Amino acid sequence: RRVHGKNRSTKMFYSVKDVDQHAFVKALALFLKKSGKMTQPKNVDILKLTPGNELNPMDPDWFYIRTASIMRHLYMRRAGLTGFKKIYGRKRRNGSAPAHFVRANGTVLRRSLQEAQKMGFVEKATQGRRVLSKGGRQCMDRIASQVAAAATRHRHDAMAHPVPVAAE
Repeated sequence: RRVHGKNRSTKMFYSVKDVDQHAFVKALALFLKKSGKMTQPKNVDILKLTPGNELNPMDPDWFYIRTASIMRHLYMRRAGLTGFKKIYGRKRRNGSAPAHFVRANGTVLRRSLQEAQKMGFVEKATQGRRVLSKGGRQCMDRIASQVAAAATRHRHDAMAHPVPVAAE
């Protein structure tokens, strides 16, 4: 989308829906970590994300990544805790018995939503659901614009300096 600035120059505006979701979640997680306002749970090194997992996450920043992913989901649609438990659930392998779906750990999801609410990005809506606040949407759109600008710069650099192919 194009937005006209004060000096009539054209500037590109991107929303979260316009950029690569993986790059956006990584950038938002980095922003949440650098802000210093979010606190991780004390037992972050031993928590499992679902009962179907055998081990806890290997990435030490998994809590920031999960919170960023939840915020991205809230940008797309409203959801409550039960909805997030279904979204982040997975198949549990039961050895020789048939596999079954298990919901995600509600404590981790609840804590992520509480931390985002404490930072002012999320607010409670009717019927116990949570929605993004206006400030949360603005912050996420700003980060999306930064991600899009970085992707555009990377694309232009790759086109300007092509990698030579070795002759056979």
